[in-house]
Formats: sequence, C-alpha cells, structure tokens
Amino acid sequence: MAVIARAPVVVNQIGAFLAPALAEFAERIEVVAAERECAAPWDVGHADILLTAPTPAWRNAPRHPPEAWQRHGPRWVQLASAGVDGFPQWLLRGRTVTCGRGDAAIPIAEYVLAAILLRAKRLDAIAPDGPEGWLEAKAMPPLASLAGQTLGLAGYGAIGRAVAVRARAFGMRVLAWRRGAWDHADTDVQPVATLEALAGQSDHLVLALPLTAQTALCVNAALLARARTGLHLINVARGGLVDQDALLDALDRGQVGFATLDVTTPEPLPRGHPFYSHPAIRLTPHLSWTGPAVSQNLARRIADNLNRFLSDRPLLDVVDADRGY
Repeated sequence: MAVIARAPVVVNQIGAFLAPALAEFAERIEVVAAERECAAPWDVGHADILLTAPTPAWRNAPRHPPEAWQRHGPRWVQLASAGVDGFPQWLLRGRTVTCGRGDAAIPIAEYVLAAILLRAKRLDAIAPDGPEGWLEAKAMPPLASLAGQTLGLAGYGAIGRAVAVRARAFGMRVLAWRRGAWDHADTDVQPVATLEALAGQSDHLVLALPLTAQTALCVNAALLARARTGLHLINVARGGLVDQDALLDALDRGQVGFATLDVTTPEPLPRGHPFYSHPAIRLTPHLSWTGPAVSQNLARRIADNLNRFLSDRPLLDVVDADRGY
C-alpha cells in the first residue's frame, strides 16, 4: 500500500485576515488558527510552518529553546515584521526564517515625507485665531523649501529606497549610508562612507536601520556632536538605535533642531518622560508602518512563499541570523 504524505501543518498566529490567502491552498496544507497574543507562541506542537508576529511573549521568551521546540520545531517560520530584534536567537536558527521586509515601505516613506514637510512648512504651528494672529503669522520667517535640502538615509533597503524616490520628487539631494554592499545602479542617490559623514551633511536624517549589536545606540553623543547644526532626526526604525539622553541634550543645546520619533525605548515611555512635552520633539506611537495595503502585502508574500515551500524552491526574504536582518 502506498504511503500518503501528510499535508504540512501551518499554525497561523498573525491573524484571520490571512485566511483567504491560506484557503487557496485547500487540501495541500492543514491550517491551525491560533491567538496572536498567546502566552507561549513557541508551543506549536508538530507544526511544519509557523506564521507569527512580534508580541510581548516573544520578547520575553526563554533564553534557551523549549525542549519540544528542540525536538520538532517548525521547518519554516514567517515573521509579520521586517525587524527580528523582538525574537529570541533560537527562533532564528536551525530553520528557514523569512520576514516582512518591504511590506510597509510605502506608508513609512509617506510618514517620513510628511514629517519633513511639516518641519519645512510649519502648517501645524501656524493657526491664526483672529486678525491680530493673522498679521503675526504673516510676519513670521518665510516657509522653508525642500528643494535643495539634503536628506540622509541611514539604511538603504526597501524603506530607504521608497523615501529616496519621494524625496527626489521634491528636489532634495539624497545621501545614503548602508552597511551592506552598495547597488551602484541607483545613480540618483549618493553613497556616504560613514554614519558620521552622513549626519554631518544632512538637513534631515532618517533612521531606517535594523537594530543589531552593531547598530544599537549608533546615534549617540559623539555622532550628534558631529551632526549638521539644526539637524532634523527622524526615527522610523527602532528606539534602541538612539541614546535618548544624548538626544535630549543635543536638542536642548540646539545642535539638533528637531526630532520626529515614531519609536522609543521602551514603548510606551513612562509617564512624565520629557519626550512627551519637549517642544522640539514630535512623538508618535509606532504607527508609521500602518496603511491599507500592508496586510495585503503580507498575505501575498506568505502565499508566494507557501507556493515555493510546497514546490521545494528557495523562499524569499530569508533572515540572516548572524547579521540580524
């Protein structure tokens, strides 16, 4: 009698919105729906595939893999996020791990340009409440222009590229620093050798780096001391990239002119933290990545990789555990 191979078991901890994409595979897979905020997201039985997302449970996971995970952990783990810093190292090793790299690049890029435009045009600060206020606003310094300003991109992956396209449309000069190999095909973006050089030349500096042992606190007192005076720092990556005390000091001294922060350490910041009330900080609650197409992008990615997995082809956007992204 022929042995019939069982369908791979897929545990979906990301959300019910993936159900239509998974249903396309009908009897080729067995789907097990699970809670996104489950207490032990690594407890997935004999699953072949785990679809999961950042949660407090993952961030506080045991230092060593549970015994059951060591015996029969999934062969493939798909993360909903682009960053992998919120997961234990043991999750990233011994199996193929793929991430949501680039799924939210467009909404993040739009957030960045909105932040730059608000800084230049001050539309959130100009609000005359009568004839006198109207005249006072008219007497303020003229609005700035993005044309001719320099945008620095710390990180030049999918997010950096999406920001660059939009910034160039406004006539901005775009510089970029990245740790990996440079794609010289992009002739409209000028490579910069070091993060220090990037900060020293930029009017607006965007952090779009993964958080790794090498990038943690890379924006520190030494870097900020070399920054162009009046720099606008925009962090849409991870709060751990920035020494927050050094940033406050640089803002108070005027070395940094303004900071738009979508991420902090921790999240949320404790009550009374100076970032909440500082006049030179615009703080948002880690929402730059949100947008109407992000979930659809992730669903398409998972469907594509499922097809690849089932046909024994290489998966897309595989995480390098040693590099941390």
